[in-house]
Amino acid sequence: MPGLATELDEFVDLLAGGDVLVLTGAGISTESGIPDYRGPDGKRRVQPMQYSEFVGSSEARKRYWARSYVGWQRFSSAGPNDGHRAVAALQAAGLVGSVITQNVDGLHQAAGAVEVTELHGALAKVVCLTCGDRTSRWDLDERMRQANPGYEVTSNEIRPDGDIVLNALEVEDFVVPLCLVCGRDTLKPDVVFFGESVPKPLVEHCFRLTEGARALLVLGSSLKVMSGYRFVRRAAAHGIPVGIITRGPTRGDAEATHQLDAPLGPTLTELVSRLAA
Repeated sequence: MPGLATELDEFVDLLAGGDVLVLTGAGISTESGIPDYRGPDGKRRVQPMQYSEFVGSSEARKRYWARSYVGWQRFSSAGPNDGHRAVAALQAAGLVGSVITQNVDGLHQAAGAVEVTELHGALAKVVCLTCGDRTSRWDLDERMRQANPGYEVTSNEIRPDGDIVLNALEVEDFVVPLCLVCGRDTLKPDVVFFGESVPKPLVEHCFRLTEGARALLVLGSSLKVMSGYRFVRRAAAHGIPVGIITRGPTRGDAEATHQLDAPLGPTLTELVSRLAA
């Protein structure tokens, strides 16, 4: 990647000092076949279900789980890409410390990363909003399969949250899963929906990680939502260098000390190569 070599110099220097906190967004998983919510222009391309809608009615939850049941088949088959593996390699080399991810796909851990804080939760986990019982999404998937024999909807769609679009007829006959503890239909993927707040203790934990890092490296995030952008603001307020590698402009451009518009897989792979030389 000869055209990228010079531009990477400042990121090599940023990482070479170690103790770098990494913040990732949906853009790091696009090379795994999971699209992001926004394109390079920063405009939202999909409209996920809002938290208020999900908790507001059984009908909405039925619609969500029917759509998620179909979408999960493709979402769960995605594997880590070169970008995820590069982050894990930088961490193993002692250059990257903790990782904060806004993604719910678990691909950082699948690539071998440790000390990963899932800011928005994990789609592979399920929680009951009534009694608080937690279970595996894999177990729930098997229960939904048994409760909906012959339910087959072919779809090539995949979304960042595993949801897809179904019409009313495709949802009508779907049998909604119930909590095995309290019997209510209030099961929810253990993720932060749009319109829902990240738990305050988790935010405080991420603030501490930010303030304790020597540098913050943002990968694959437009930072359009405050959920991730607040850590860029906190780093800048404490004089901590902020590097951003993603496609297109971001909300944090004004706070960034280093910026690069480039594909993450090949760019991070090249970074690993140069830092290991």
